[in-house]
Amino acid sequence: MLKLIMFLIFLSPLCFMNNMFWMVQILLFFMSFVMLLMNNFLNYWTSISYFLGGDMLSYGLILLSLWICSLMLMASESVYKYNNYKNLFLLNVVMLLLLLVLTFSSMSLFMFYLFFESSLIPTLFLILGWGYQPERLQAGIYLLFYTLLVSLPMLIGIFYLMNKTGTMNFYLMNNYMFNYDILYFCLMSAFLVKMPMFLVHLWLPKAHVEAPVSGSMILAGIMLKLGGYGMLRVVSVLQLINLKYSFVWISISLVGGVLVSLVCLRQTDLKSLIAYSSVAHMGIVLAGLLTMTYWGLCGSYSLMIAHGLCSSGLFCLANISYERLGSRSLLINKGMLNFMPAMALWWFLLSSANMAAPPTLNLLGEISLLNSIVSWSWISMIMLSLLSFFSAAYTLYLYSFSQHGKIFSGVYAFSNGKIREYLLLLLHWLPLNLLILKGDMCLLWL
Repeated sequence: MLKLIMFLIFLSPLCFMNNMFWMVQILLFFMSFVMLLMNNFLNYWTSISYFLGGDMLSYGLILLSLWICSLMLMASESVYKYNNYKNLFLLNVVMLLLLLVLTFSSMSLFMFYLFFESSLIPTLFLILGWGYQPERLQAGIYLLFYTLLVSLPMLIGIFYLMNKTGTMNFYLMNNYMFNYDILYFCLMSAFLVKMPMFLVHLWLPKAHVEAPVSGSMILAGIMLKLGGYGMLRVVSVLQLINLKYSFVWISISLVGGVLVSLVCLRQTDLKSLIAYSSVAHMGIVLAGLLTMTYWGLCGSYSLMIAHGLCSSGLFCLANISYERLGSRSLLINKGMLNFMPAMALWWFLLSSANMAAPPTLNLLGEISLLNSIVSWSWISMIMLSLLSFFSAAYTLYLYSFSQHGKIFSGVYAFSNGKIREYLLLLLHWLPLNLLILKGDMCLLWL
């Protein structure tokens, strides 16, 4: 783990050199391939140092972080082209990646908390510094306060655990099981907001709509997964009490998923639609995770990785349209088949991934989650069937509205995408569909 972290620390001075934008991006790609070759597909902790280590769970998410961060730089060519403080932008992305790698590879619960919170700061800078709308300040405050308000009880909960068990190590804490209601709420609420669970999800669409493309990619790709990852780690300590309360969160998530899907069908903003669909997907992840069944835990992990790639790719597509037309409204972004015929293929591929069509990893995740939730309670079938139906409905709405219809009269030119954009989309879509061939990595890690 240390070689990754040292690499990123030594990468940060490179951000301030002239004409090094693509160099940094290539080095991040190189790093993700190095990480691929470090594949320790073992069920126990490996490469353990003083407080860093990794198991299968953190391995997949670190790899996802490296991948998404290198694609973020590839997507943000406009920052480079208009020289929009590109050196600071690079530094911000590298620091964010460093914090994320540290978050996922921490073995101590307190260290995890520390990096979990500090990864919020570069994200905030991304939204405030490179967002392109006046409401970005409000979105940043939303993001900060939703997350920080519930994180302080979690800190107290962590200190309580330390006091009782004498250890912060995830591996050693698994020997204990606590049955205290307040402790449960303290530890879980931070992750529920970060996921985000329906009812505390309002910061997410706001942050997405105001963020630049790189901000949206990192938010959808990694930030939402921090909540799921933290929950997978602490739920083992809170198994008994979770049996008592999990039905609340599962019910809210399933009903909320359906409601959010209905909200999706009313959106006119491309980014807003994709952001709300994230809430619906994370709802089903949360529900599956809290059933605490084998299928549920593994399925939630698979769908987190799949959603990271798929959602990030859709945000890239929305941004490609935005850079051409200067608007994200579906009323202007229509008839894209006439304007960018070759891009319609990528819209189709990533939209179908969003509604979990085979052979995407989303399908694997969703099948496992459906199994786990239905086996937990038969009645949840009602909401799940609605969720699946509306999920397909809003994805079709997104695809058909943006691709078909009469092209907006203000658009006179015909424009195919750049090679960079096709490569960017390919690199989102390829792992998404190839990972299903290695589905055992996602499902047999427990």
